[in-house]
Amino acid sequence: MSRRFRLALPSKGRLHDPVLDLMRGAGFELEGNGRALYAQCSQWDVEVLFTRAEDMPAWAVDGAVEAAVAGRDQVLEGGAGLDELVPLGFGRCSLQVAVPAEGVATVEELDGGRVATSHPRITAGYFAGRGMQVETVAVRGSVELAPRLEAAEAVCDLVQSGETLRQNGLRPIATVLESEAVLVARPDLDDEQRRVADELATVVRSVIDARSRRYLMLNAPDDSLDAIVGLLPGLDSPTVLPLARPGWHSVHAVVERRQVMELLAPLRAAGARSLLVLPIHHLIP
Repeated sequence: MSRRFRLALPSKGRLHDPVLDLMRGAGFELEGNGRALYAQCSQWDVEVLFTRAEDMPAWAVDGAVEAAVAGRDQVLEGGAGLDELVPLGFGRCSLQVAVPAEGVATVEELDGGRVATSHPRITAGYFAGRGMQVETVAVRGSVELAPRLEAAEAVCDLVQSGETLRQNGLRPIATVLESEAVLVARPDLDDEQRRVADELATVVRSVIDARSRRYLMLNAPDDSLDAIVGLLPGLDSPTVLPLARPGWHSVHAVVERRQVMELLAPLRAAGARSLLVLPIHHLIP
């Protein structure tokens, strides 16, 4: 590897803060002041570059960076053929075809029409895949205005809650793509670059998997041990260890975070004592 591995992260926007939080959990020393455009991460021997998310696919294609975090829709719209390493679980939205509240009822009725979008590549591919002839009108921002301005009969736009569509008199009739933030890498990495990318993907995935789980420890009397173990839905079979105190065992289990509050009272009623719940920073199932 002739240079340090380069990772591009969003410099601003809705992905910026959750990406920083995730990467710090993965061991990156990053500041979120919005002014620094790059950072050297000694623990990883990786150079982090901060840029606009929509520019990242082009940077990867040009070989300027080895890996990046961007929205799946941005990666596919860039047409770079990048390898998706890890879906990150935030920044979720969908690319939807929407039309005015009155009129068009189905996607098929748009055959021969015009669709305004900031994702012309994905949109054109979607309609071509359905055997339809549709003119895509590329628009940067305020896509929802196109039908009102008679620039298009429909739009294909990113939707989170759908409130923006409703406020502009539009209703969705089809979902083109489900998107979220993803960690991607160039497909042409050399062996050393691929090793770094794989290690990065493993650690990032371990942080994501850990966030939804908790480490539960408790002490159980032997006469209640089977009942207590039976209550635990753990990641794998709980670990059961004898205590120095005769007639007692310690039980350890990894459980879903959302299940913790539901488990505490039944475990206590079954005889569990000294219950302790801890956060998990990394988890590799």
